[in-house]
Amino acid sequence: MSSFEDRLPFTHQRILEGIKNELHTGVQIYVSLQGEIIADTGIGEARPGVPMTEATMNLWLSAGKPLTAMAIARLWEQGQLSLDDRVAQFIPEFGTHGKEPITLLHLLNHTAGFRPVDTGWPELSWEATIQRICDAPLEENWQIGKTAGYHVTSSWFILGEILQRITGQQYPQLMRELILEPLGMTESWIGMPSDVYEKVKDNIAYVYQREKGETHLTDWHEAPRCVKPSPGGNARGPIRELGWFYECLLNEGMPLFEPQTVETMTSGHRIGEFDLTLQHIVDYGLGFIINSNRYGEETVPYGFGKYASEKTFGHGGSQSSIAFADPERELVVAVVANGRPGEPKHQRRAKEINEAIYADLNLI
Repeated sequence: MSSFEDRLPFTHQRILEGIKNELHTGVQIYVSLQGEIIADTGIGEARPGVPMTEATMNLWLSAGKPLTAMAIARLWEQGQLSLDDRVAQFIPEFGTHGKEPITLLHLLNHTAGFRPVDTGWPELSWEATIQRICDAPLEENWQIGKTAGYHVTSSWFILGEILQRITGQQYPQLMRELILEPLGMTESWIGMPSDVYEKVKDNIAYVYQREKGETHLTDWHEAPRCVKPSPGGNARGPIRELGWFYECLLNEGMPLFEPQTVETMTSGHRIGEFDLTLQHIVDYGLGFIINSNRYGEETVPYGFGKYASEKTFGHGGSQSSIAFADPERELVVAVVANGRPGEPKHQRRAKEINEAIYADLNLI
């Protein structure tokens, strides 16, 4: 029996059931408890005939959003911005069509009000995407700072542009310097150089989409979606590296952030509001989802399972991934599946895997 099967037997069983039920062909998982690595492995196949290993590069989708949020936090610590600053202070052309009052805080807690913008990624250039978002109007009847609605991509490009304008660097490189490299996340990218893509492309897991009972291969492993950055959507790497990010936050931000910064970003800033995108009450920190089980642990989307403690924080990736830290248990979990089986099946899968981890570790 392998170490993973031995230490997390229920979790292993859930993952194998998912393979059998064609929810995914492979899963990569990282779990640490009180600083001890419990799991760092892959199960199944990344591609046909290619094993999923701990080193496979997987797409994290929205589970990578907190990386950009904490890059903003680093500049905040350095005094280069305030969370109450208006976006238009950094991107003057953004301040049009009712969007003038929007602040960085509104972007980070999803109360800004420009969700529907088609960013055109990856076909459009970064500059064209930013201009398209700047030209967009505020959503009708939206109360900035009050109305709640998860912004899937639009606000994250604006956060990326703010980072660029302050640092004078391109988003992929500044993310390497501000977050990834200091944490040893050297195999992770949010938009990788073309030469890097050529070197690692055979180690990038496929992403499958299941629709109407049939499974289709997506193009997420191909160059445009790997090379062109999407701050809210195309972070990728071995999932253990996203786990290291959460270990840093669980360790009061050491060695990268001040403890107060982590407390601010991962505490509730949007509480008890119905999210128009997620169609459920979901609490948010700044770039992080906060445990929202109080609003219905069976129904809350992208939750952390019924055993997660009250202050658990993290973020999920669409129909595929979840990463979170449970401070009370000193637990870090990062899981990514290479199959997107539709929202209902994914929500059940994620809930079952998360709860199996707690059960395996006797944390229930």
